[in-house]
Amino acid sequence: MKWLFDNARQGLLVSLVMFILCGMVYPSVITAFSQSFFPYQANGSLIEIDGKNVGSKKLGQEFTRPEYFWGRVSSINYNVYTNEDLLPEQNGAQIYNGVSSGTFNYGPSNPELKKRIETDIEKFLKANPTVKREEIPADLITASGSGLDPHISLKAAFIQIDRIEKASGISVVELKKIVKKNTENRVLGVFGEDKVNVLAANLDIYNKIIKQR
Repeated sequence: MKWLFDNARQGLLVSLVMFILCGMVYPSVITAFSQSFFPYQANGSLIEIDGKNVGSKKLGQEFTRPEYFWGRVSSINYNVYTNEDLLPEQNGAQIYNGVSSGTFNYGPSNPELKKRIETDIEKFLKANPTVKREEIPADLITASGSGLDPHISLKAAFIQIDRIEKASGISVVELKKIVKKNTENRVLGVFGEDKVNVLAANLDIYNKIIKQR
């Protein structure tokens, strides 16, 4: 009986110590450190305009107007829904699942995947008449694993410049400068690919459009 009591006490003591260390001390230290040295990143890398949060540098948004860069396809619509999206389908099913992340998860032979890609290709070609079908970068018609990717490739950005120039009135030279300014290079110059932050680039376009008015 004493052996059982000693083991139970030891287990309880270890659990209590680990709860204090891992549940209180560690989170407090990490929070204090991050808020002291990396407050911008720790608070979500939020971007403000006129004192109002308009998004996060780490999360994508959907852009459909011709004067802005378009991002990647998102199976969860970047967690942005309209009032119509909240309405149930005819069969009573509710397709709105709240905040989430994820992809379409269609197999290569799934007809729904082919249909979705074809629809997105036709939409892009209609908005970008100077672009040929075979020139469309893969990342503009494929979704990321999370559905929240805020980046596009350099090719995906440059291929949209003709459309954006005509719609915004901003010169090709200025648009290329915006792309360069908002390009995040490979990690350590080796890992990953150079990529453009869509929201940051579009905010620069927005500011230039405002100045032109």
